[in-house]
Amino acid sequence: MKGVLMYRWFVALAILVVTIVACSNSGDSDQTNNDNDEFRLPEQYCTEVTLSQGDILNIPQGASLSVPNALDEIQVGGLFIWRENSFQQTENFFIPLTANEFTGQASIQVVQNDVIIPLVFDIPLVSNGCDLEPPRKPSNLDFGDYVNFESGQVRPLAITPAGDRLLAVNTPDAKLEIFAIDGVQLQLTASVAVGLDPVAVAVRNDSEAWVVNHISDSISIVDLTGEPRVLRTLQVGDEPRDIVFAGDNNSRAFISTARRGQNNSEFDESELTTPGLGRADIWVFDAETVTDEPLNILTLFADTPRALAVSADQKTVYAAPFMSGNQTTVIDQLIVDNDKPAPLTSLDGTEQPDTGLIVKYNGSRWIDEEGTDWSSAVNFNLPDYDVFSIDANTATQSSSVPLTGVGTTLFNMTVNPVSGVLYVSNTEARNQVRFEGMLTDFSSVRGHIAENRITVIKNDQVMPIHLNKHLLFSQTGTTEAAEKAKTLSQPMEMLVTPDGSRLYVVAFGSNKIAWFDTKALEGNSFQPDVNNQLVLPGGGPSGLVSNDDASLLYVMTRFNNGITIVRTSDHTIVGEVTLFNPEPQSVVDGRPFLYDASITSDNGANSCGSCHVFGDMDSLAWDLGDPGGEVIPDTNPFIPGTKSIPGGPLEFHPLKGPMTTQTLRGLDGHGSQHWRGDRTGQNRAMVNGELESVAAAAFKEFNPAFVGLIGRSEQLSDSDMQLFTDFSMTIVQPPNPIRALDNSLTQSQQNGRTNYFDSELDSGIFTCHDCHVLIPEKGFFGTDGRSSKEGGRVSQNFKVPHERNLYQKVGMFNGTVEGDGDGNGGAKPDQMRGFGFLHDGSVDTLDSFFHSSVFSFDSQSLIDDMVSFMFAFDNNIAPIVGQQVTVNGANKAAKSVRLTLLMERASVTGVLEECDLIARGIVNGERRGYLLVPPSTFVPDKKSESALSYSDLLSALDTTGEALTFTCVPPGSGNRMALDRDRNSIYNRDEN
Repeated sequence: MKGVLMYRWFVALAILVVTIVACSNSGDSDQTNNDNDEFRLPEQYCTEVTLSQGDILNIPQGASLSVPNALDEIQVGGLFIWRENSFQQTENFFIPLTANEFTGQASIQVVQNDVIIPLVFDIPLVSNGCDLEPPRKPSNLDFGDYVNFESGQVRPLAITPAGDRLLAVNTPDAKLEIFAIDGVQLQLTASVAVGLDPVAVAVRNDSEAWVVNHISDSISIVDLTGEPRVLRTLQVGDEPRDIVFAGDNNSRAFISTARRGQNNSEFDESELTTPGLGRADIWVFDAETVTDEPLNILTLFADTPRALAVSADQKTVYAAPFMSGNQTTVIDQLIVDNDKPAPLTSLDGTEQPDTGLIVKYNGSRWIDEEGTDWSSAVNFNLPDYDVFSIDANTATQSSSVPLTGVGTTLFNMTVNPVSGVLYVSNTEARNQVRFEGMLTDFSSVRGHIAENRITVIKNDQVMPIHLNKHLLFSQTGTTEAAEKAKTLSQPMEMLVTPDGSRLYVVAFGSNKIAWFDTKALEGNSFQPDVNNQLVLPGGGPSGLVSNDDASLLYVMTRFNNGITIVRTSDHTIVGEVTLFNPEPQSVVDGRPFLYDASITSDNGANSCGSCHVFGDMDSLAWDLGDPGGEVIPDTNPFIPGTKSIPGGPLEFHPLKGPMTTQTLRGLDGHGSQHWRGDRTGQNRAMVNGELESVAAAAFKEFNPAFVGLIGRSEQLSDSDMQLFTDFSMTIVQPPNPIRALDNSLTQSQQNGRTNYFDSELDSGIFTCHDCHVLIPEKGFFGTDGRSSKEGGRVSQNFKVPHERNLYQKVGMFNGTVEGDGDGNGGAKPDQMRGFGFLHDGSVDTLDSFFHSSVFSFDSQSLIDDMVSFMFAFDNNIAPIVGQQVTVNGANKAAKSVRLTLLMERASVTGVLEECDLIARGIVNGERRGYLLVPPSTFVPDKKSESALSYSDLLSALDTTGEALTFTCVPPGSGNRMALDRDRNSIYNRDEN
């Protein structure tokens, strides 16, 4: 429910109907842009309108407010707009209005240019004929024709065994691009539509390739013969990432997915609340006689797998979790009781709030940064399983114990074909070190957030190799340019030359490839050297393959959506091609500022993406307070009734304690940022003629972190920070994998949702919705950007967080928080994660959270229902988005149920449309696209052709080998993806 547990004192407020009467002199109306419907005080007309929850009141710049009534205070949206006599506005002032706003009836005067604008509350609505600008769809519901999920590529390139074709996933365009190889030239021969956000491709033989579609939860099996086409689409678990073939004759396909998702018939929602269960699945298919059902689904005791690799003899598949962790956890603040290493005050002597404390397991004890033993407070074990072995022929997990200590975030794996040594590219987080900033009297992770590594695994011995051992990681100094030039950031895909002597790796955050003598790497005797590195102008290298003799490398560069060809004899770039890219320019221009450590840090080692991995989380908590910081006031809007609380001023202390990494997904439309909302966004600027959103203004307030945290000598320029902001506002939360594809709720989920809105479960005063505002049609999904005053066991004020990604936080049980009911009788069971729920990750489960004494649930069943709803929480991207089915003449009847489901969801109308349905594939020997016009008419990608009925379209598939893949894509994307790829108003087939 609330982002933090509470013991609060509440102020009962009168429930009033809010009516505003606005009159002014002539002039242009105030043109602004906001995340929600806006009601302005225009200068050219008068208007009177009743405001409702979620609406915005704009007090113009230069206006002053006065309250003639003898009231102590007036609250609007939780903001005190009047104390004593008046409040002078210095800039445009936007106030979110909700129910329970005001402490009493009052009249307020807004004075601008000597003209009095009365604001009258609790007055019946009177229409005076004045026009008001109609409401607009919130920006986080208006996707345009492109949605940025920012999915990370894993294995983006492959070469056919004959060596004559290069295959590349075009992640933004949802295509598999097929190139003919002619010396150092690449010639595009086919562009095959697959699923949303393809991130990996593997070839089984010269005639078949399998593509992993991250958002579509699917595998596209592509026939490479003749006119390449998708023959079959396999539904798999949630957000698949990697694929390899192994076993006798490469007869087994192995795919890594999270253990959740509507396509996994084995998964049950109850697993999310059951300790001791793995969260990482490996789906295994018989690649020779493919059916819709896998041979096996292996569940590993880890969370969300990513990388796969195959032994040289094809008998063993290695699998690794993505965000593996590093055996750190947080001690709850009630246990810490402020018994922490110094400092305990800010520089001006202000005592820091009580917070938790991050500890790390050292092999025998759980210790803090100073070595204090907290083992008695940790009620579980973190085995930190990193690399699992699977028997490729039996499709079963090896009996050997998984390997540990490989890394925190594991990107890719590869095997030396000669020695059998396994290499794992990874970063190792240093979150056990407290603080950011430049005070040398205290520790700091400034410029040294995580180490970039390749871990060597030889004879089951795990040997992490630090790639940047040349760096001194000075806390306050800068790095010489010559030293920075050697640095590698975010190593990802690797390959080993056929003779086993050289390993190549792409450094995604450095725009480089680097190469190592494998013996020198394994013995850690290498020295970082720019002569063993090549900078790639395309930026963001994410994957690479080579031809048979490794004389040429083909490198995917994600920033420009291109492929660079490198001659290995002298490491010279001999060719470049770019793939078609439908991304808006704001996405292309801003992406490097998330990942590129060479421009965002002085030593080139870390970037924002070191923690916000591919724009998401790292599943860790960090104590990034700044001992050199100042106490600053908290000026955020508050939930009415949660601000007038005894106990001190509203402020942000620079020593804030542990906070879990928050996702960058879905920032747009949700106000101030960070757990406390200490990036308030109140200083909004005019951008392109419009007032930027609070979320955008708040994001810009992170600019100082480039200096104090990442280690840049100065902040980004205003123009660069604008590019980064524009990009970040585009990243969206993916579809919820727990909620049913038809967007319905189970009975338990519906019971929880009903209580969420109707029951005063929070201290018997507030409903969940009163604070965690859920108004999908206004773009609010658990928060409207306001804050709440905390108390009791949480000592700081927090912005109310959204609740769309709670299902991602499962993996810690048997915690130490109040209300923990897991009761293991003193045993310390194994867990996958050291951080759970709450701002600092100290709450192990939602069940524990709802057992807090602040909540007034009458029974365990009510709690179970609420937990169930939390995991299926509403989202602005519908569950159906990305889902697919491939239909041909032979399977039309068998696929009709799923196809009908897709058509039904595409027919949902209103503000919250769910998807556009497109169909792409081969019809009458031609590559075609179709867009559904609900309920059952399909428009073709040739304007001279008439629309087809559903039955006529399927009848066209009766020719052998012809198939159409139907895909639910985000609302607004259908026209571009099915009919007009380049948006030039000329349909695709009319251009051929």
